[in-house]
Amino acid sequence: MAELTFGEKLVIARRQLDLYQYQMAEKLGVHPNSITNYERGEGKPHAAVVRMFDLLCEQHGIRFEEYESAPRSEAMKIVLAEKVSPATLAVFSAEPGWEVLTHDKLADGLPAALANADALVVRSAVQVDDALMEKAPRLRVIGRAGVGVDNIDAEAATRRGVVVMNTPGANAVAVAELTLGLMLALARKLPAANTTMHAGKWEKKNLQGAELRGKTLGILGLGRIGLEVARRARGFGLEIIGSDPFVSAAVARENGIALLPVDELFAKADYLTLHVGLTPQTQNIINQKNLAAMKKGVRIINCARGELVEDAALVAALKTGHVAGAALDVFAEEPPKNSPYFGLDNVILTPHIAGSTAEAQEAVGVQIAMQVREYLKLGVVQNAVNLPSLSHEEYLQLAPFIDLAGRLGSFLAQTGGDGIEAIHLVYGGTLAEAKTDLVRNAAIEGLLQGSENVNRINAASVAQERGIRIHEDKREGHRGGTATLLTIELHTSGGVRHATATVIHDEQPRLLEFDGIDIEAPLEGNLLVCRNLDVPGVIGRIGTILGEQGVNIANFALGRERTGKKPVKALAVVQVDAPVSAKVVDALGAIEALYEVRPVQL
Repeated sequence: MAELTFGEKLVIARRQLDLYQYQMAEKLGVHPNSITNYERGEGKPHAAVVRMFDLLCEQHGIRFEEYESAPRSEAMKIVLAEKVSPATLAVFSAEPGWEVLTHDKLADGLPAALANADALVVRSAVQVDDALMEKAPRLRVIGRAGVGVDNIDAEAATRRGVVVMNTPGANAVAVAELTLGLMLALARKLPAANTTMHAGKWEKKNLQGAELRGKTLGILGLGRIGLEVARRARGFGLEIIGSDPFVSAAVARENGIALLPVDELFAKADYLTLHVGLTPQTQNIINQKNLAAMKKGVRIINCARGELVEDAALVAALKTGHVAGAALDVFAEEPPKNSPYFGLDNVILTPHIAGSTAEAQEAVGVQIAMQVREYLKLGVVQNAVNLPSLSHEEYLQLAPFIDLAGRLGSFLAQTGGDGIEAIHLVYGGTLAEAKTDLVRNAAIEGLLQGSENVNRINAASVAQERGIRIHEDKREGHRGGTATLLTIELHTSGGVRHATATVIHDEQPRLLEFDGIDIEAPLEGNLLVCRNLDVPGVIGRIGTILGEQGVNIANFALGRERTGKKPVKALAVVQVDAPVSAKVVDALGAIEALYEVRPVQL
C-alpha cells in the first residue's frame, strides 16, 4: 500500500471530524491557506504541525490503514463541461496520468466525451439528466462548482451509483462580508453620500449616520453564513442575538450569540439580517405582523432569499419610517421588474452579488476539484447530495420509507418544537433489517428543512454541527406488532415530542400516532393539525368554518388520549385541497376548545 501524503491525511481527518479548512487550521495553529496548500500537495508542514496533527488523530481515534492511495499511474478522465479557473484546472492537471478535457475541447459533444469519463464537473448551465448519464457508463462522480444542484438529476445519479457533490459554504465569507458592508452602508448613508458628491453637492449636515457599536444585531438563521456574520460582527461591538430552531444553545454560546425565539429576536434587533432557507415556515416571514412587532427604526438586510420578505409590507414600513432602512441583495423575481423598492431613498439594492467575489468563485472551483480528486483517489466523500451506497434493488425497496421519513420529519418540524437537542429514531419490522442510513438522513433533512444546505447525505453531520444528538434503535416488533414502522422522537427545549408512521399499499404514507394519540391520517398534501379538548361541537365547528371559507376537506382523521386523565385531549388531522390562508387559521383558532392549529404542507 502506498503511503498517504500529509495532505491526503488532512482530507481524511477533516472528513471524519466534519471540519472546514479554517477549523482545522485553528486546531493546528496555522493559516487556513496552509491547509489548502498541504491538501493540494504544495509545501511541507513544520514538524510541530505534524505532531499536533498526529495528536489530534490519536485523540479522536482516526486511522488511515483502510485508505490506500491509488497508484500514481492509474488513469482517470475528468471532463470539465464549463469554464473553470486555472487554479481549478491545476488541481487535476497535477495528477500524473489523468486526462483533463476542458469545455472548449468537446469537439464531438459532451455525451461523446463522457463515454469513458470517471468524473464530470459542471457549474449551473449544463443539464445533467438521466439520458446524459446513460452515455457515461464509467462515471463515478459529478462535481457541482456551487451550491444549487437543480441542473443535476440526483435521484438518477443515485440509481446509477454516481456520487453528486456540491460546495456549500465556500462563499460563506463573501456573503457575510457583504452583509456587514450593507449594514455599514445603511448606518452611514453611504449611497446618498456618494450620489450627492457625484452631483457636485456637499450635504454633510444631512448625512449624519449612526454607529454599529452598542447596537443589537439579530441573525435569523445560524448556519455557516449566519455564524460567519456573528464572528465578524463581534469586532464592531455589536450585541449579537440569533434564532434558529436547529442550533443548540451550546453552539450559539460558543459563538457569543444569545439564542432567542424568533418573536423575541424581531422585538429586540436594531439590525436584522436573514440567513435561512426557503420553507413554508420562512416564506414571507418578514410580513406586516412581524414588522409591526419590531423596533421603530430597525434596519433589515436580506442576502438569503427574496421570498422571505413580503414586499408590500416592507415597502409600507419603509415609507412610514417604522423600518429605517433595508438592504436587499435577493428578490422573489430576478431580475426584478417594476420593483416597489425602485426609487425609495432608504433602500439599498444589489443584483444578487453576495457570493460573487473573485475569491469565492475561485474557492468553489478549487474546492470541488479537490473533492472530486480525493474521491477518485481515496474514496473520501465530501459534501455529497446523494447516497449511492445501496444496490438498485435495495434502493427500490427502501424508497417508500425514505420518502416517509422525510415527510414525517417535515411534519414534526411544521407542528412546532424549537430548540432541538436530540433526535431518536426507532425502526420496526423490515426496516430493522435494512440499511437505514438514507432513511435516517431523510428524516433529519425533513426536521431541519429550514436550515441552509441540508440534504440526505450531509443531514447527520449538519445536525452534529448544530449540537443535536442522534440516536437510533432497531426493533423487530416495534409497538407490539410486526408492521414496518418508523418512529421519530424529538427532545427539545420544551419537552419530548414523537410521531409514528408507516407505508401502506407500497406507496401511501400514513401517520399512525402523534404525541401519544393514535390516529390514521395521510402524510401528504395540505394538512391542518388541530389540538383540542374532547368536548362536543369542535369537529362540527371546524367543518363549518372551513366550508364558510371555501376550503374543501379531502380527509378528516380523529384521535384522542387514552390516559384516563381529565380533560381529555383530542387531535384532528384535516387534509384539504389547497393551502389555507392565515385568515382561515385565525378563524379556527377562535374556536374555544381548540387550543392549537398548525398548517402543514407535505
